[in-house]
Amino acid sequence: MRFQAAVLRSYAGPFAVEEVSLRTEPADGEILVEIAGCGMCRTDLAVRRSAGRSPLPAVLGHEGAGVVVRTGAPDAAIGVGDHVVLSFDSCGHCRSCRGAAPAYCDSFASLNLFGGREEDAPRLTDARGEALAPRWFGQSSFAEYALVPARNAVRVDPALPIELLGPLGCGFLSGAGAVLNAFGAGPGDTVAVFGAGAVGLAAVMAAGAAGALTVAVDRHPQRLALAERFGAIPLPAGTAGLPERIRRLTDGGAQYALDTPASPPLVNDALRALRPTGSLGLVARLHTALPLAPGTLDRGRGIRHICEGDAVPGLLIPRLIRLWRAGRFPFDQLVRTYPLADINEAERDCDAGRVVKPVLLPERGSR
Repeated sequence: MRFQAAVLRSYAGPFAVEEVSLRTEPADGEILVEIAGCGMCRTDLAVRRSAGRSPLPAVLGHEGAGVVVRTGAPDAAIGVGDHVVLSFDSCGHCRSCRGAAPAYCDSFASLNLFGGREEDAPRLTDARGEALAPRWFGQSSFAEYALVPARNAVRVDPALPIELLGPLGCGFLSGAGAVLNAFGAGPGDTVAVFGAGAVGLAAVMAAGAAGALTVAVDRHPQRLALAERFGAIPLPAGTAGLPERIRRLTDGGAQYALDTPASPPLVNDALRALRPTGSLGLVARLHTALPLAPGTLDRGRGIRHICEGDAVPGLLIPRLIRLWRAGRFPFDQLVRTYPLADINEAERDCDAGRVVKPVLLPERGSR
């Protein structure tokens, strides 16, 4: 089948919406999804800085949602016509996957970032018949259709606005999961969130839903205003004596802190803002060495990386939808939609901080 997709051909070049061809039917354990909407995530854009490790040309996109139009072997869990949110890929059989920790799958990097499954290589081609890189995050959902492993998909109520739900599969899942799963925050806890982008604001909303006191730190006034709307105490990133301010606001220091920008100075500030035995979670990849100031890890403070919110998507995505329906996780207020043809404008707006979460809407017309 042939359909439109946004192809990235060079690490410094723009996306181009082109006709691509899918050369295979769904195999056992796979589904073909007609994409209704796909969020643009910072991880998609980080391909430009991957130093060639993420293969190009490629169809990116890994926050897809849509309707199942074909399946491989019959599967009692997901069938044709089901509405699904797509999340990250995992092997399903390593120790982490068997232990309900798919975000720490032994094959996470290869499946999601650096080439996918070996059998995926010849499936997607451009109009000249040249192969495109294997599935990105098991999806490649900057497109009208995506062929995905069924284990990546979470069935949702068809009454929901499916075109808006894709970011629940990664960005919003990562921030909310860090608070709800990794921290296990609850009433009376204190959480400091550094960076009020999509992941950080999802963490702010989740902390509020959990009953925690939250402080949000960012350099963009409009994002701090959003954090305040969602119940957080806003603090500009350049505030003098930032850790001391947070400790005063949280009665001696935050129990939990989440760093989303991967900025070494902010990481040190976050550690200083913790109370004894407090925990700092990092969700972004560090691109430089991380020097820690003396004393930042004293008194039982800890630091760890949190991947995909420690989530089992089939459990956390329905939970977030229930919170949204109850008015306690208003993620839709962070979304701005763009036609897939405007993907480069969406990227520019994302880079400039003019939008928190772009969601791309494919135009129909496949054949």
